[in-house]
Amino acid sequence: MRVIAGTYRSRVLGAPKGLATRPTSDRLRETLFNVIAARVPDARFADLYAGSGAVGIEAISRGAAEVFFAEKNAAALTAIRGNLRTLGIAGGFQVEAGGTAPLLKRLAGKPLDVWFLDPPYEEVEEYRKTLTTLGDAGNELVDADSLVIAEHTRKQALLDRYGVLKRTRTLLQGDAALSFYAMETTD
Repeated sequence: MRVIAGTYRSRVLGAPKGLATRPTSDRLRETLFNVIAARVPDARFADLYAGSGAVGIEAISRGAAEVFFAEKNAAALTAIRGNLRTLGIAGGFQVEAGGTAPLLKRLAGKPLDVWFLDPPYEEVEEYRKTLTTLGDAGNELVDADSLVIAEHTRKQALLDRYGVLKRTRTLLQGDAALSFYAMETTD
């Protein structure tokens, strides 16, 4: 696994050993960042269920202003911190060791530019809880400029709507899918 582009291009990233995490493949990460390239520079970006931190580190490498990593698996937290240390990234990020729910609570009322979530594929309830929380207008986690992206297995259909969030696009690659959500605007 490596950083695809930007400041840390081609640098190798470590991942936790075992099957507890499933890193986003280099190919899927490249597809993701090709789609969102214009949004990343100076963005406030969240990497939820971060695993190795590869997606958030890719955002940092491409110029994101601030990245929030949310993860609670001890081995994954060690990998994230080790990758940041190995790359010499000393600032512009926060690691939430309590996982996604505490980060969402802490950031309520502070919308981010990009939210990326990639729970374990079999954790269907995590998708529902997180997308529902992000889509709850009362939480003010998203605004008209926010983009929410969920990586999931193509066999698992996500809903078209979660509160104020409406799916705008789905990309399929191998067994994986990326569903893109934005706040529905009324014209």
